[in-house]
Amino acid sequence: MLLAAIDIGTNAIRLLVSNVFDQNGLVIAEKASLVRIPVRLGEDVFARGEISEEKIQKLIKTLNAFQLLLEVYQPKAYRAVATSAMREASNGQLVVDQVSRQTGINIEIIDGKDEADLVSKVNTLKLARKNKLVMFVDVGGGSTEISVLENGNVKQAVSFKIGTVRLLNNKVEEGEWNSLEKWLKPYQNESQDLLLVGSGGNINKINKLYGRLAESILPAENLDYALKHLAFFSVQQRVELMGLRPDRADVIIPAAEIFQFILKQTGSTKIYVPKIGLSDGIVTSLYHQLSTAN
Repeated sequence: MLLAAIDIGTNAIRLLVSNVFDQNGLVIAEKASLVRIPVRLGEDVFARGEISEEKIQKLIKTLNAFQLLLEVYQPKAYRAVATSAMREASNGQLVVDQVSRQTGINIEIIDGKDEADLVSKVNTLKLARKNKLVMFVDVGGGSTEISVLENGNVKQAVSFKIGTVRLLNNKVEEGEWNSLEKWLKPYQNESQDLLLVGSGGNINKINKLYGRLAESILPAENLDYALKHLAFFSVQQRVELMGLRPDRADVIIPAAEIFQFILKQTGSTKIYVPKIGLSDGIVTSLYHQLSTAN
């Protein structure tokens, strides 16, 4: 079943088109196409509390292009969601309404718990068979979403206003770090049974550069080294010498810092990085909905 997802994030906007199918009770989503445009809505929102006209026009142009791609691919269904930046912008709903009129794409502004829940829907059955506790951590530009599954069932889903673009703009309050630390503390005693799963473009790139790629595993010590190594280079050097995209080169360090913090607080020794994200969760959720309806 061909399905599509549009993820309007704080740092970038993505269109994912996937062929989704059931394989022995496990829902598999094979990527047919992924387009990512770095609009950075969060820069406006965290600086002035609203999305500027310039960013609105970039968003509209991006979604008009996505609409054309959807017409070509003709997925059975698609869903468009907006996350941290849009839900915190004072003009977020106005922007959604304007986009709908000019592109024909209806956007849902979802909260952090919904976002965490969507990410946790990817390959959960496979992970649940092997691990009693699975903690999904999705680090975005504006927030970090965490969902915990116990024996395959969602136990908790939370969101913290700690994100890469927010950190770059010095907009993360100390109390938010304290809240995250307090929330993670009970899991220190369960670190032996806990599998930490990282999602998002930054952890995927970090694992590609520094992890055990064949196993999709990023050991804690490799992440520590990655932070030290990346810090040796300027943002421009990360682009020119390491091949990072300009919109990745500056946020990759704050992303690594967030994952490092979570590793230390849980006592985990590694992160499993299966190259998933919110978009994968959206198409998986769509598949479940359509399969149930049929």
